[in-house]
Amino acid sequence: MFNKIILIGNLTKDPELRYTPQGTAVASFRIAVNSKIKQQGELKDETLFIGVVVFGKQAESAGQYLSKGKSVLVEGRLQERKWESEGQQKSRMEVVASSVRFLSKKSGSGESASGGGDTASGEDIAPPEETTDLEPF
Repeated sequence: MFNKIILIGNLTKDPELRYTPQGTAVASFRIAVNSKIKQQGELKDETLFIGVVVFGKQAESAGQYLSKGKSVLVEGRLQERKWESEGQQKSRMEVVASSVRFLSKKSGSGESASGGGDTASGEDIAPPEETTDLEPF
């Protein structure tokens, strides 16, 4: 079976960072993912709110550098979490992230990935333009 999901969205609130008894960092946050759907001949906006959990060093970076409204690209797998509350079984789908990329706005156009928290400040800084010998320009 194959279970992989890639999402781009904006944080709905600041991440919650905590640690397991073994000392592993765990960050959880929710993202809003917007899309347009055609319904009865007209385009309508649809927003999904999706829970994300990330572990380890990426969790620490998320807790330090991400905040409400920031854009991220999340890559991971879907997982169903089950629990019981007041005698009722409850469940929720969430993304267990294997990779969280912080996105920042480039001045003038679009969005681009800015890596996993490489900057010491919380500012949105566009990454340097990179080229290789294989590119003619």
